[in-house]
Amino acid sequence: MSPTREIDLSADVVTLTRQLVDIESVSRNEQEIADAVEAALRALPHLSVVRRGHTLVARTDLGRGSRVVIAGHLDTVPVNDNLPSRLDEEAGVLHGLGTCDMKGGDAVILKLAATVAEPVHDVTYVLYEGEEIESLHNGLRLLGESDPELLEADFAILMEPSNAGVEAGCQGTLRVEVRTVGERAHSARSWRGVNAIHGAAEVLNRLAAYEARRPVIDGLEYHEGLNAVGIAGGIAGNVIPDECVVTVNFRFAPDRSEAEALAFVEDFFDGFAITVTDSAPGALPGLDRPAAAAFVAAVGGDVNPKFGWTDVARFTVLGVPAVNYGPGDPIFAHKHDEHVETAQILRCEQQLRRWLTSPAQSEEHR
Repeated sequence: MSPTREIDLSADVVTLTRQLVDIESVSRNEQEIADAVEAALRALPHLSVVRRGHTLVARTDLGRGSRVVIAGHLDTVPVNDNLPSRLDEEAGVLHGLGTCDMKGGDAVILKLAATVAEPVHDVTYVLYEGEEIESLHNGLRLLGESDPELLEADFAILMEPSNAGVEAGCQGTLRVEVRTVGERAHSARSWRGVNAIHGAAEVLNRLAAYEARRPVIDGLEYHEGLNAVGIAGGIAGNVIPDECVVTVNFRFAPDRSEAEALAFVEDFFDGFAITVTDSAPGALPGLDRPAAAAFVAAVGGDVNPKFGWTDVARFTVLGVPAVNYGPGDPIFAHKHDEHVETAQILRCEQQLRRWLTSPAQSEEHR
């Protein structure tokens, strides 16, 4: 059995990011990094630590009048010839798998956990497994089911990459299969059958004519999207196909529920059979909540909507207002040239440290 890798919490946050990146942690392979994080956190006397699977929860218990959750996932997408990390000091850019999504954010969490012993809010730090794959493996989801009390809070920050600015809420996602049916025949006598692939033309025509809805919620403009993301049909080169399936992804604004999103899609594809294959709710930005407003005021800058789906939606289900706030441009997440500007890692650390230690923020939070 190999020894546990060490994480040096006394290092600066950029060096700490490199340490985390260089522990390969592709989804379902998080044990090594979880062991290292657990060892580092358990050495901090001001925190109580709980482990569930490869998810770590570290909490202060100072009797403050409010509690916040700061969370990030430990796993990455598969390696793409982008490990180990590489620091371009002149450009101020750290390259490597997970630098953007989201080891930079994880490093900020660990640095704050180690060095802010008496925050003005009680803090729950969560570093969890399985975010990049199917929901059944998601450590935050599993924690919400097994130990929901560990996620109770007045406010939550998910350190997904957001260019070190606040991205509020998130859009929901619905994936369906739209099926057309026909009748098989030999292609030499095609008039004896009905071509299901040709029948899919109407599905594609409707999608091409779709006009996106762009609702404004809490002053933020979201942008829905309805797109074909796959198509399958045909069984042989000489057979008229009797079935064709178009896979469609609907990214819906957070003012729609999952049921409302499905009702829209069913109406849009009226006359066709559809099968739901995946669904997740969006999250309202909640900027009218005092906790969210106080955080936005503390970190400054413009607030933008989150068009992609993130785990802030899980906090919304638990009744906890949440925002995305982390280093890295999400455009570079999952890419071969994934990278993060070191200035953004430093900015997130500094802003969160100030928010967690300023007595004025404690009063505004209430």
